Amino acid sequence: MGSAAAAAATALASNRVSRLHAATARLTSPGDPAIRDLAMRAVDAARSAGASYADVRIAQNRSQGVFTRELRVQGMSDNETFGIGVRALVNGAWGFAATAELTPDAVVAVARQAVAQARANQVAMVRPVELAPYGPPQVGEWRSPIKVDPFTVPIEDKVALLLAANAAAMKVNGARFVNSGMNFLREEKSFANTEGSFTVQTLYRASPTLTVTAVSADNSDFQTRQSTDVQPMGLGYEHVTGADFITNATRWAEEAVEKISAKPVEVGRYDLILHPTHLWLTIHENVAHPTELDRVLGFEANYAGTSFVTPPEDVLGKMQYGPATMNIQADRSQVGGLSTCGWDDEGVVPDVYHIVKDGVVVDYQTTREQAPYLAWWYEQQGKPVRSHGNSYAQSWEDVQFQRMPNISLMPGEQDVSWEDIIAATDRGIAIMGNGSFSIDQQRYNAQFGGQVFYEVRGGRIVGMLKDVAYQIRTPEFWGAMDMLGGKSSYMLGAAANDGKGQPSQSNAVSHGCVPTRHRNINVINTGRTA
Repeated sequence: MGSAAAAAATALASNRVSRLHAATARLTSPGDPAIRDLAMRAVDAARSAGASYADVRIAQNRSQGVFTRELRVQGMSDNETFGIGVRALVNGAWGFAATAELTPDAVVAVARQAVAQARANQVAMVRPVELAPYGPPQVGEWRSPIKVDPFTVPIEDKVALLLAANAAAMKVNGARFVNSGMNFLREEKSFANTEGSFTVQTLYRASPTLTVTAVSADNSDFQTRQSTDVQPMGLGYEHVTGADFITNATRWAEEAVEKISAKPVEVGRYDLILHPTHLWLTIHENVAHPTELDRVLGFEANYAGTSFVTPPEDVLGKMQYGPATMNIQADRSQVGGLSTCGWDDEGVVPDVYHIVKDGVVVDYQTTREQAPYLAWWYEQQGKPVRSHGNSYAQSWEDVQFQRMPNISLMPGEQDVSWEDIIAATDRGIAIMGNGSFSIDQQRYNAQFGGQVFYEVRGGRIVGMLKDVAYQIRTPEFWGAMDMLGGKSSYMLGAAANDGKGQPSQSNAVSHGCVPTRHRNINVINTGRTA
């Protein structure tokens, strides 16, 4: 094991990809005065070239991945990018340009290029861009609340932990294959705009993963168990060490083996008891995505289409999404959330707000450009027209647009637990862990699998099931929710690579939730031989 780790470290050192321009060697951090100077030069250049508004992002992103299989290292990567992106607004049209050349002349040139692009884009303009106000200029620094920077931990230690977890899983009789890995991101970025804001942020993400595959003795069946109990988090290496991968790997392997002999589910309608490790993905697909305002308005259709939660004038304050106990909250403030930050990529302090309150849709996800589309609703509610702070770009070389904040199903008033819901269910299926999913082009119809499934009879778990998936229509599914967990059962799930846009960008977002029960849901059998 030690020699494998040493070899891995040597390979990483020799193969590391670095795209830092030589001229940026003195730019050591986003808070460096040299970076502020470059940002101000770009802002001034855009204004001088005719932009009514411009913003600048200078960012250094480092990502690292380590991947293993059984008792060997499969691969690793360590990549770093550093550059500047400038967005300019001219006569109601956007322009954007970016460069990895961080010199005074280069940032001025790229700012002027963004302005020229905005002028060219006016021929395609349908409605001039109007930016919602966001208060006084923002100046400050923010950092993810990490304890251990994952990039200071030796590769040997990371490899050793993964191989030890793999070895623990392989000791379980019937476990045939184990894949594991760790992915880390450190994003250091400075933001400036023509309104006087200048902010500096350092964001971290840590994502450990493990998948065990069990194979039957006659090779006629195989089952997998993924480490969905341990979700990606906006934390440091302490998230990895705190996940207890070695101990959990044994349990995950045992559950994969148990799935081999589990009883295939009988097709029918059941009360579903959904664990937070499973439910977060259902929330992501049929609550969070359909309430993105660009999908609602038809401006975005990549990655599974638009939304059924439209038009806004027929939805806001009127559409019943679920029971009165259903409250969906959006925020970018939860500790450990993947979308958590101090400011969005428009310099806005993100709101904490309800999308669904007491079961009714009351808001959407917005940016400064989008908020004016809902001015009538905010004025009716006596609220200012302002962005919720939901703008994000995956790197300095990509233009920012509306991306999902952390969106969560809030706990109920009673401290109901997972075990309480099982005890209250006569005939049901309890599902843990996220699995496969399929959704239609408006997020109205969907099908979800999971990781492990348990048959519930008379308030008790009586055995494991396999080949389970459930089919839903979104409002009916949430309308069928009659039990909701309390605060002590709340946890964060996460989508570390949420795609959207064209050209596509990847966002990372967390979804907090509690266990729930949904009555009389259609369940199908996905078995290969059923």
